[in-house]
Amino acid sequence: SLSPSLQYYEMSYGLNIEMHKQAEIVKRLNGICAQVLPYLSQEHQQQVLGAIERAKQVTAPELNSIIRQQLQAHQLSQLQALALPLTPLPVGLQPPSLPAVSAGTGLLSLSALGSQAHLSKEDKNGHDGDAHQDDDGDKSD
Repeated sequence: SLSPSLQYYEMSYGLNIEMHKQAEIVKRLNGICAQVLPYLSQEHQQQVLGAIERAKQVTAPELNSIIRQQLQAHQLSQLQALALPLTPLPVGLQPPSLPAVSAGTGLLSLSALGSQAHLSKEDKNGHDGDAHQDDDGDKSD
């Protein structure tokens, strides 16, 4: 088994990769929102912009409660995983991978905070047609 410090570095590296991945997803989804927004009615545009702003206002207590829920779900799934060897699985079936799911959603919440500064910086840079041009450039890669 790995030493505790190696486990820590492996975990933090994996977390870092996941954070970058989530930040990239947030950036792309933000671009999609910016592209779709002009096609909505004025009233719907206001509703969507309000919803986006509310989504960006994640507070530390909210994050703490989300993280706490994820930790509990992770611990529960670990307990279930310990019990799994007692019940043999049919050939070809794999044990459920709850930890990955719960960790991913927790990281999504965390990366939303990390990319919030990134997003607001992008918003200021160019609202008009920049998002459209960037996306067209991506497709040709």
